[in-house]
Amino acid sequence: MEQFDVLVVGSGGAGQRAALEVGRRKGLTVALITKIFPTRSATAMAQGGVNACLNNVAAEDTVETHTFDTVKGSDYLGDQDAIEFFCSRCPEGVLEMDHMGAPFSRTEQNKIAQRNFGGQSYPRTCYSADKTGHVILHTTYEQCLKEGVHFLQEWYLLDLVKDANGHVGGAVVWNMKEGKVEQIKAKAIILSTGGAGRIFWTRTTNPFLSTGDGMAAAFRAGNGLKDMEMIQFHPTGLGRTGILMSEAVRGEGGYLLNSEGERFMKNYAPNKMELASRDVVAKAIEDEIAAGRGFGSGLNAYVVADLRHLGPEVIIEKLHGIRDLAMTFEHCDPLVQPVPIRPTCHYTMGGIDVVDYKTCACELPGLFSSGEASCISIHGANRLGGNSLADGVVFGKVSGAGAADYAETHEQPNVDAELAAAAKAWEAKFTEVTTREGGRPVVEIRDALADAMWNKVGIFRNEDGITEALKEIDQLIEDYKTCYVGDPERTYNMAFVNYCEIGSMLTVAKAIAMGALHRRESRGAHIREDHPKRNDERYLKHSLIKLGANGEYELTERDVVFTKYEPQERKY
Repeated sequence: MEQFDVLVVGSGGAGQRAALEVGRRKGLTVALITKIFPTRSATAMAQGGVNACLNNVAAEDTVETHTFDTVKGSDYLGDQDAIEFFCSRCPEGVLEMDHMGAPFSRTEQNKIAQRNFGGQSYPRTCYSADKTGHVILHTTYEQCLKEGVHFLQEWYLLDLVKDANGHVGGAVVWNMKEGKVEQIKAKAIILSTGGAGRIFWTRTTNPFLSTGDGMAAAFRAGNGLKDMEMIQFHPTGLGRTGILMSEAVRGEGGYLLNSEGERFMKNYAPNKMELASRDVVAKAIEDEIAAGRGFGSGLNAYVVADLRHLGPEVIIEKLHGIRDLAMTFEHCDPLVQPVPIRPTCHYTMGGIDVVDYKTCACELPGLFSSGEASCISIHGANRLGGNSLADGVVFGKVSGAGAADYAETHEQPNVDAELAAAAKAWEAKFTEVTTREGGRPVVEIRDALADAMWNKVGIFRNEDGITEALKEIDQLIEDYKTCYVGDPERTYNMAFVNYCEIGSMLTVAKAIAMGALHRRESRGAHIREDHPKRNDERYLKHSLIKLGANGEYELTERDVVFTKYEPQERKY
């Protein structure tokens, strides 16, 4: 059995920043478990930049302006006290990354370069060409090694364990290399496991590892999930695959064109054009395709992003990674051809309910969460581009400090019996599911879930579709109980890991669909065709979904926190 003061689950930007913060606290031990090699986490795929009011390009930018842009971008579903806290700490977080050695692009005055991003009043998105997440992740990893963070890679979280008083005090984990269940005790646990975009398997920017594991584990342990219906669809996924084409394309001045050669965003956001918020641009693209002004037809329809007027210097220097992706997956060179694009599932704005944004503490004592896995309520119904990496940088540090403070002031909960029982149950489950001969193949369940979610709980939603999706999800949950896995080997049994991941996706998908059915309005990324207007009188509420005593999903609401920004119609 392993034992640490703090256990971090997830090796993305938030998880590593949390572990680093604990590692700097003398006298505390910290371990980070991850199902992949740490620098391969989803943060490495974040291209465009990280937001902070540094005034390196626009001297008139302020933290208050960043705060308002974030509130407006959230379609007024974000908690304004948490947003103010977040935006005020972004500059410090980015400068810390700079001082740790992150190689940001620079201005001629050798300051951190900043570019325009959608829905923002000024160019405040700090960047390293189009590999910003990659450099932040690698820089943080180096610092974690320096501070003695203990990495347990290729370990997969199975479940959290609580003591008799409901305090989280440990976890059971699948050791992929050795093919066995491990037990870990910890005074505090931080879940920074990222999003759940692989639920929308059909089109997503998310890597295969984004399966909502931390959300599902927290939910099973009794912590609520908040605003799960809020799924962001990025406007510019590559046409064939849904792979991310960064918002940097539009930030640097790229155009979006329909089949008539028209910059159609003038009809939807005449002031900001392509730099409107992501939900506005994604909806506009789908509306153009539905109106017959796209290229191709059906699921293969698309519009194009035109970069040719930017010139070779901008494309090769600032967008070279995006150019490589376009040439590899779309077989076109942005230097000479427009690139096919269409919206794709990108970000989970809901997540594990965090009840104290100043520490990232969750409802369950001893549990903390940060990054995309969490819902601190700074993104609300729509996240601004550049606020995700900033979220990881800021709240990764906050969660690390909060967990470290907790570990210094609390004793290790006595969870020996609970850990042993959970480990025994998971060992039995491994034997059961990997030796079972009948049942529906687990990959069929995964594909059926993806079809239901993309077609019925995707960009456009309505009551009939969501209701049908919920019935299909319930049936898939039943099928999952007797599904076929097919590989009894223990070492590196990825079939078993996939089985566990699909269980997480089913859990989270049901919460997403329940929240989408409950919210009978259109707000931000949540577009209800049968309720096209925003309803502030009824739905300025967070949705909260918890696991009831009888195993049923229970939905309640919580008021959105307002400070000084009253809701108004969003115009870009």
